[in-house]
Amino acid sequence: MSGTPMREVARRVFAGEFNDATHTFKESDEERAPVYVLLPTGERANRIFIVGTLTETEDVGEDSEYWQGRVVDPNGDPFFVYAGQYQPEAASMLRDLEPPAYVAITGKPRTYETDDGNTNVSVRPESITLVDAATRDRWVVETAEQTLDRIQAFEDDTNEYARMAEEQYDLPLDSYRQTAISALESLEDEQAEADENDDRTDEAETEPQA
Repeated sequence: MSGTPMREVARRVFAGEFNDATHTFKESDEERAPVYVLLPTGERANRIFIVGTLTETEDVGEDSEYWQGRVVDPNGDPFFVYAGQYQPEAASMLRDLEPPAYVAITGKPRTYETDDGNTNVSVRPESITLVDAATRDRWVVETAEQTLDRIQAFEDDTNEYARMAEEQYDLPLDSYRQTAISALESLEDEQAEADENDDRTDEAETEPQA
């Protein structure tokens, strides 16, 4: 079959795990072969899909605009997103959006080695969309499910990416299980708070007027 190659599936991942995904690899020697980051829960990711709260934006470019966005997931962990002249639509979204705002971002993971030898992981966005709280909540549930599924599949002997993760990372899987559970619990807490506020509003409306 000819034509353009299939686009990679955009993986859902929480920021805590994404920021630990410092190992990158290719699966072929071709120059244009996709670069993957290895998720510690045993999956490769060439694209990711995240939804969270955009808390800060800043133009960090020197000669031309280069926008940095900080997007926080329900656990309070940040994704860092960078867009410049090669991602004009994403850059203009970061320029125009007023934090805080819920955003959905599809993009490619990028790793970068700092001067002190650490590896930072960031997102180069393909698209940034303003979304509502319900969209964010759905993402949290789906991302928690996918994270727990990856952890469950980790022990399968045929799971080559899990074996690769064991070699590359010395990281406890349980912390990612906890991340998924905490994210779901934060949704429950938010819902309980919203229900309480609704009840207060209802009570205020039903009180007889003097």
